[in-house]
Amino acid sequence: HPDKNKDPGAEDKFIQISKAYEILSNEEKRANFDRYGDAGESQGFSQQQHRQFHRFHDGFYFDESFFHFPFNSERRDTSDEKYLLHFSHYINEIVPDSFKKPYLIKITSDWCFSCIHIEPVWKEVAQELEALGAGIGVVHAGYERRLAHHLGAHSTPTLLGLINGKITFFHNAVVRENLRQFVENLLPGNLVEKITDKNYISFLSDWRKDNKPHVLLFDHMPVVPLLYKLTAFAYRDYLSFGYVYVGLRGTEELSSQYNINVYTPTMMIFKEHIDRPADVVQAREMKKQLIDDFLSQNKFLMVARLTSQRLFQELCPVKKSHRQRKHCVVLFTGEGEKFAEAYESFLTFAVANTKDTLKFVHVYSDRQLEFADALLMDEEKYRGKSAVVILERRNNAGKIAYKALEEAWQGSKEDNFILLDLLDQLRTDPGLLSSETVVADLNDELAPMFLIRWFYSTLDYISDCWDSLFHSNWREMMPLLSLLFSALFILFGTVIVQAFSDSSDTRDTPPSGKEETAAKTEKNDASFSKESNSRIPKKGFVEVTELTDINYTSNLVRLRPGHMNVVLILSNSTKTPLLQKFALEVYTFTGSSSLHFSFLSLDKHREWLEYLLEFAQDAAPIPNQYDKHFLERDYTGYVLALNGHKKYFCLFKPHRSGDEGGTLGSCKDYDASQHAEARGKSSSSPGSRSIKNKLHKLSFWMERLLEGSLQRFYIPSWPALD
Repeated sequence: HPDKNKDPGAEDKFIQISKAYEILSNEEKRANFDRYGDAGESQGFSQQQHRQFHRFHDGFYFDESFFHFPFNSERRDTSDEKYLLHFSHYINEIVPDSFKKPYLIKITSDWCFSCIHIEPVWKEVAQELEALGAGIGVVHAGYERRLAHHLGAHSTPTLLGLINGKITFFHNAVVRENLRQFVENLLPGNLVEKITDKNYISFLSDWRKDNKPHVLLFDHMPVVPLLYKLTAFAYRDYLSFGYVYVGLRGTEELSSQYNINVYTPTMMIFKEHIDRPADVVQAREMKKQLIDDFLSQNKFLMVARLTSQRLFQELCPVKKSHRQRKHCVVLFTGEGEKFAEAYESFLTFAVANTKDTLKFVHVYSDRQLEFADALLMDEEKYRGKSAVVILERRNNAGKIAYKALEEAWQGSKEDNFILLDLLDQLRTDPGLLSSETVVADLNDELAPMFLIRWFYSTLDYISDCWDSLFHSNWREMMPLLSLLFSALFILFGTVIVQAFSDSSDTRDTPPSGKEETAAKTEKNDASFSKESNSRIPKKGFVEVTELTDINYTSNLVRLRPGHMNVVLILSNSTKTPLLQKFALEVYTFTGSSSLHFSFLSLDKHREWLEYLLEFAQDAAPIPNQYDKHFLERDYTGYVLALNGHKKYFCLFKPHRSGDEGGTLGSCKDYDASQHAEARGKSSSSPGSRSIKNKLHKLSFWMERLLEGSLQRFYIPSWPALD
């Protein structure tokens, strides 16, 4: 095939193979080829050769057949004319009809060489499948572009199947066997059940469960014929189908039970009685018309059960005229052995009194409660018993004229005589149905559960997506693929940019103190200055968490860019008063979503704090571990504003008595202040300085923090919090 084989001579070889197959599959062309050496297209050429040449001016001849290309619409094969589809015809008729039979559709166009190559095979298969019951359609892409685009055909020729409104494309070589198999594969796989001696009784007995007659086809073919499968698909809502291969071991009992002629295809239909068929047809060649006539007359049981509104409308149609009156005799009964005798007597009565104007049906009262209550009025005499009602549908809105038998139906001879007398009176007196009511639609008893319908719908959707992924035209898939790749690009692009931004931040060198002071309004702190204008507290309290080794990573090391953690340093003895004062000072800043508040226990993590404070020292002499006041330094009341992403912090030192200005983050007097605090602690009494006053003017420090005017102390990495 030239679409599969890129060899330069593939197309010529394919044409030769197609031509040979066309000749061999046609007896007349094959005989001509054996006799004359060709298939007959050029036969008689010598006799008519002089007619095909015309003189042009002096001594110039041309062959007019050279100009007759079979590409234009005037020379189009007339066999396709009856199959031509138009958009409205396809939508309004073909799609609904595809729920009864599959369609094989060809999309063709003018000036299409490949269309000519497949034409002989297409013509043969189209005639064969149409005779079997499949639908055939042809779409001319040049005149029906809208329909061709709707079908998803972007090139010609294109072959596709349509069943249940679903489109499936054909992707194999265009030969008869492949096309037949393609149409057969469109059909559901459970249409026809294989029947043997082991399962025929259970198959025929299922009429009670599915409320359908059962059809058996006896044939000597090992594979179910396509004609029978197409028939089963068309009548699947009314009949259940089984196939018996009479040449198979294990079917002898079945064949002898029903006296089957193994040499002639036989079709039997069974209704309420499985020991004998309700109807039989035999023919050496089962034709579609013969089968349709046979099945259309046996679509329902003798006393069908009303299981849905659709079935009710078919069995008891609305009268269209006085001559077309049809009455339904309804037996309201129940399930189980208790009601078996009443049902059997009603069935016997129905078989004996079958007429075109009468339909006998039955209803399970407990499954159609509204319908039963509307006609029986919930009377006490009918409870737990069977009842018979004669009714006639007056319109499609549910209006019904009816008459119920006075007593419950027991199936006795007296009941039979009473019912027979009423039916005789009804033929002459339509006014016998004196009662009228309006009934609601019947429940669909055989409808599958929601989960089952959802499962099959999901399965069909996945199958469609799988087929589209491998076989659909890429122009159709391009918008979906573009959307998918755009979403993936945005997702992974964001992650990659974030990763590179993190790595670039670690390579940034911390600026000097002078440069830091000059860059107060740096871009990185723009978010703080914006939020300083709208710091309305969102809660009535301040949420302060303890900074421990458990939440250290999330609350500091992995803190989001632009966020800071304000940490109060305290000890066990100063915890309560310092937290109370800290909450009062920072409460007005809790409206900022970029600020988090924590406290650190000095008793547990003194070494971590002293490691950080080493980066906050200036050039002045500082105390070291050999200083006598080293272990006496009091860090309670210190506040650190930690930026985990940028790896810097700002420092607030406690307010000292008599110092109005406080130490708002400047480290020029850091060393001196440490000596002073150490001396003050040793010389002054504990009551000389209130613990709460350590956080005096913390709110002013917070203002400067949000303005970005505090000095920053950078560190190479955050130490571990042991």
